[in-house]
Amino acid sequence: MDNTTSQPTAEHHHSAGHAHNESLVKGNLSFHDITEMVSRHTEKKTPLAWYIAFGLASSMAALLLLSLAYQVWNGVGVWGNNQPVAWGWPIVNFVFWVGIGHAGTLISAILFLFRQKWRTSINRAAEAMTLFAVMCALIFPTFHVGRVWVIYWTLPIPNQMEMWPQFKSPLLWDVFAVSSYFIVSLVFWYVGLIPDLATIRDRSSTWLRRKVTGFFSLGWTGANRHWRNYEKAYLLLAGLATPLVLSVHSVVSFDFAVSVLPGWHTTIFPPYFVAGAIFSGFAMVVTLMVIARKVYGLENVITLDVLEKMNIIILVTGTIVGFAYITEFFMAWYSQVEYEQYAFINRAFGPYAWAYWIMMTCNLISPQLFWFKKLRRSIPVMFALSIVVNIGMWFERFVITITSLHRDFLPSSWGYFEPTLTDVTTFIGSFGLFFTLFLLFLRFVPMVAMAEVKGVMPEADPHYYDEGDGHTAESKVPYIQPAQEDNGRNEAGETRGGK
Repeated sequence: MDNTTSQPTAEHHHSAGHAHNESLVKGNLSFHDITEMVSRHTEKKTPLAWYIAFGLASSMAALLLLSLAYQVWNGVGVWGNNQPVAWGWPIVNFVFWVGIGHAGTLISAILFLFRQKWRTSINRAAEAMTLFAVMCALIFPTFHVGRVWVIYWTLPIPNQMEMWPQFKSPLLWDVFAVSSYFIVSLVFWYVGLIPDLATIRDRSSTWLRRKVTGFFSLGWTGANRHWRNYEKAYLLLAGLATPLVLSVHSVVSFDFAVSVLPGWHTTIFPPYFVAGAIFSGFAMVVTLMVIARKVYGLENVITLDVLEKMNIIILVTGTIVGFAYITEFFMAWYSQVEYEQYAFINRAFGPYAWAYWIMMTCNLISPQLFWFKKLRRSIPVMFALSIVVNIGMWFERFVITITSLHRDFLPSSWGYFEPTLTDVTTFIGSFGLFFTLFLLFLRFVPMVAMAEVKGVMPEADPHYYDEGDGHTAESKVPYIQPAQEDNGRNEAGETRGGK
């Protein structure tokens, strides 16, 4: 959006000229083409393929409902949590889903503040992914408490018993961190949607559709004042969401780090968890975008260049995560604490060594393939690797949680954790819920931020049409010359002065 508000400086013109050569949108598309390409998917008749996918996803979501109902009816004992692994499958899945939810707000907020224009084609879908992933994450701690009908006790609500949550508990910090993250992400997503909802409203052919989109577009007319207020609100929300992106997974890591358990009690956890979350979040965005761009014919908007940039981020964060794995081993050795040393040796060579080495292979070794440009621009390779990364990140949470708990300080209580059938069906069902919500999003909401994509196209620059605007038609000299440095002097200024 900044292209439409920047002052027409020589530097700006130069950058716009550069954009002519390296446009973020391929295929020589106009503004109208973008509107047509994105809007028509919400307007045309629902294709059969969507119904098939939705049927599969909603069946899995129904499995989740059944599993949760069974758990509520029989008690939390139907899950495999027991001593010493009291924190089993639910916490693994909770941390996994919160991690998936990281990329959306990161792409929207942090990359927006850094003026990374390539984010515009993927930010809408990534934000939606964030919201749905956080919903899936919240299922696990909510039902883990056992008596789900009094889950509101985790909130600091005044009550007649004068009982308050335990503010020293990191699990309560989770409640605040994750709920704040969800609310800010939802508002951010909605504010970004308003101009596009107005476009859908103006194209509506039915009364109901016009009323619904009209209600949610808040009377948007595209007036100058609307744009100014919108951009101000978007910038403020980006500033608000940015620290939350970093804080939410840091707080989740405190669940582990503030304990005294070997394998958990490390100061590296917050940055390590945040890097891992960005790693897994971007991998999930790549998985979804590769499918969506093909099915919806958006190759010219979600270009190979954009996917390559995401793969570079996966490579960088994957390397950071691998470095964290090695640092943990070094710190265990350097601490000279025998329990800490045993925890890590057991992690790599104990009963769960198979999980540990799956994690290392998927997270540390496989992303290194993206050093090769040919591989990071290959659709089949990036799709396969994005799935491998997500498998690896799930195993990372499994390794951290289970291996540290299954052999605690008392050898008499050592055990081997195995998930129950209810554990497995709940986890599979959470994917059903995620995909059901994502398919509904693809069907009813513009999946690409049309207004933002138009803002980064060359045509959005006020000087794109300088040719023939009266200033340059006769002289053939551009109204503003590109900046050219010559011995420290700017010749553009002299040219204009002479004119």
